[in-house]
Amino acid sequence: MITFLYVVYVMVCLFLILVVLLQAGRGGMGAAFGGSSQTVFGSSGAGNFLTRLTVISAALFMMLSAALTYVSSSGEKSLEQASERVRLREEARGEKGKDAAKKDGDKAAGPASTSEAPASTSSPDMKAPEPAEAPAPTEPAQQPAAPAQQ
Repeated sequence: MITFLYVVYVMVCLFLILVVLLQAGRGGMGAAFGGSSQTVFGSSGAGNFLTRLTVISAALFMMLSAALTYVSSSGEKSLEQASERVRLREEARGEKGKDAAKKDGDKAAGPASTSEAPASTSSPDMKAPEPAEAPAPTEPAQQPAAPAQQ
C-alpha cells in the first residue's frame, strides 16, 4: 500500500513540475524572445486549462503528502512500541538471570557463608560486608626476629 502511494506521489510531483513549467510567464524574458504558447491550446489560451491542471495536481500533491506523513508516522509509532516491548523482555530476562545466579551462588556457598553475614541490614540494597582477610605476608627482612633459645 505504501509503495503504491509513493509511486503515485512521484508521478503527481513530476506532473506538477511539468504543468508549472508549461505555463507562460507574465511578460519578462518570455516576451523578449517572441515566443507565445497561447496559440497551442486554442483561441482562449492556455491560462484556464493550465491553471485548472495546476490546481488539481497541487491538491493531489498536498493530499498525498498528508497521507504519506500519516502512514509513515503511524509506522514509526508501532516500531517504537515494538522496540519498547523487546527492551522490557530483555530487562525481564536479565533480572531472571540475576535471580537464578544469586540462588545458585547461595546454594554453592552453603550454610557456612550465611553465619558470617550480619544478622540484620537496614536496606535490601545494602551489601553485607565481606569478612576481613588475613594480611599478606611481609618480606623476610621486616618480620620480627625469633626468640633466642637458651
